Amino acid sequence: MFDTETTGVDVETSRIVTATLAVIDGGGLVLERDDWLIDPGVEIPPQAAAVHGIDTATARRDGMHAAAGIAGILDRLGAVLDRAIPLVVYNAPYDLTILAREAQRNGLPMLLDPRPVIDPLVLDKQLDRFRRGKRTLTASAQHYGVVLDNAHDAGADAIAAGHLLQRIAERFAAELPGDVAELHEVQIAWAEAQARSYEDWARRNRDPLFTADGRWPLRHAL
Repeated sequence: MFDTETTGVDVETSRIVTATLAVIDGGGLVLERDDWLIDPGVEIPPQAAAVHGIDTATARRDGMHAAAGIAGILDRLGAVLDRAIPLVVYNAPYDLTILAREAQRNGLPMLLDPRPVIDPLVLDKQLDRFRRGKRTLTASAQHYGVVLDNAHDAGADAIAAGHLLQRIAERFAAELPGDVAELHEVQIAWAEAQARSYEDWARRNRDPLFTADGRWPLRHAL
């Protein structure tokens, strides 16, 4: 499981402040965990610090240099994927695209086609599509009975995403491909369809020119 906390919400400009990569077993027990605190090299906006608890002074005092931190994340992600362990990321295009931009910014090789990736957000939207309410990690964790005591902490969020996937897989086992490679591929189509559906709704109800980006699991620069 992988999660980041960042300086903002724009994947093109935001910087990673904290990140966690963890591996759990079939019962949800954490077997491996790596955490990073990074000095992003820019001011951390107060509104972002209020969400994840890391301000500029803390990041500069205790965080590693951005290039070293991003390189470490990429190395560990690559090692996990090389072991054929699925990379579970809630709202994968956000975290993986920011990571790709950080790699490019720091002159590091990018994970251009990470796979297999499993995104509980895409699965939840597809398999329980008519459920009302928010689809944030906090809301979905509550719906599926997953404990998330410290939301917006990268470690807590990453592990909760893994537990959430396990609950979704249990509930919708009959509707999911049995092979993770096939599951990766169908999520590409599901994410695109979900984006088009939301785009149609937004154009009818909010902005006739609205566009939604359905690229998954990351958005390559156009």
